[in-house]
Amino acid sequence: MTKPFDIAFVGAGIVGTASAMKMVRANPGLRVAVIEKEDAPGRHQTGHNSGVIHSGLYYRPGSLKARLCVEGARQLVEFCREKGVPFELCGKMVLAVREDEIMRLHDLHTRGRANGVPDLRILHPDQVRDIEPHARSLLGLHVPSTGIVDFGRVTQAYVREFLSGGGSLFLGHRVAAVLRDSSLIHLETGRGRVSARSLVNCAGLYSDRVARMAGLNPPCQIVPFRGEYYRIRSDRSRLVRNLIYPVPDPRFPFLGVHFTRMLDGTVEAGPNAVLAYAREAYRKDRVVWSELLETLSYPGFRRMAGRYWRAGWHEILRSYSRTLFARALRNLVPEIRREDLLPGGAGVRAQALGPDGALLDDFVLLKEERMVHVLNAPSPAATSSLAIADIILQEAAQIL
Repeated sequence: MTKPFDIAFVGAGIVGTASAMKMVRANPGLRVAVIEKEDAPGRHQTGHNSGVIHSGLYYRPGSLKARLCVEGARQLVEFCREKGVPFELCGKMVLAVREDEIMRLHDLHTRGRANGVPDLRILHPDQVRDIEPHARSLLGLHVPSTGIVDFGRVTQAYVREFLSGGGSLFLGHRVAAVLRDSSLIHLETGRGRVSARSLVNCAGLYSDRVARMAGLNPPCQIVPFRGEYYRIRSDRSRLVRNLIYPVPDPRFPFLGVHFTRMLDGTVEAGPNAVLAYAREAYRKDRVVWSELLETLSYPGFRRMAGRYWRAGWHEILRSYSRTLFARALRNLVPEIRREDLLPGGAGVRAQALGPDGALLDDFVLLKEERMVHVLNAPSPAATSSLAIADIILQEAAQIL
């Protein structure tokens, strides 16, 4: 189609656009392309998340998630201030509501401090109620550095900076094949060929497929999990001032159903975590049989399902029962009623799963000859996007 680029990014989600933006900023004159199958950036994980600027509380000290979330949040807030993207550091409350959660809450506090999360405070129930009057707890952990933002608007700002720096954005270009010769990587799309000397794969829900197209045998497979949300009725949103979370189950990468105040003042509740029957199944009734069969036939999925089928069955029941969803939310805010929940949106998490059935709990970046593949970048990737971009640029410098 065009003269070959120096580097092409596949995927115009928040990680791909952050990385491409930083690439043109750091390398004026470099020919950089972003290839996106949709007609606009940020249509999938980026545009279907809860909009939380995570603090770095949950992640294993020393992991990429821990390091990049804290640094990414700092860079994100600085970027939003500089570019006028609305955000708010409203803080959140993590609540222990059972005796067996109290020690885990203290462990979270210790982990957060080890990760460099500022100003964490353990609070007793009366102190919790000073901040969230309608919440119930045995103990709380206040995280004032947590914030809210519209990651779609952040991505739009990244794209503007990328284009103003001389980058090229190809929308509506679905990659169907990746071909390599001695000097170039050729991306075959439905609208022609785009060639580049090097490739960065930020394809999110399809990152493993792009890696396989490029001739790799990735060490994991993307398994899609849908997270479904409800909206709290406007006349009942006063029950939640900011963000209220449960103590997460350490066996899973999901945080449990929680409350999130959005920038417009509305309050969302969720998400749950159910197996999606397609990689972009934002509705329960969407099934792509080839993708579902791919998931069900993967040995890692079968091993995971055998290990966690009870938890999975509970999530499915809650997906179809507003009563059960409200019951889970009442653990945190007892005044919530079933009729307070209005249908909301949904997102799909691209969760990498190992062949042994392990849910990969850290970001996974794989470097091969002239290529970098981002193979696992679920939450907190949006918060961490600018810090992940720094890692990608370091790796790309070696392949350019």
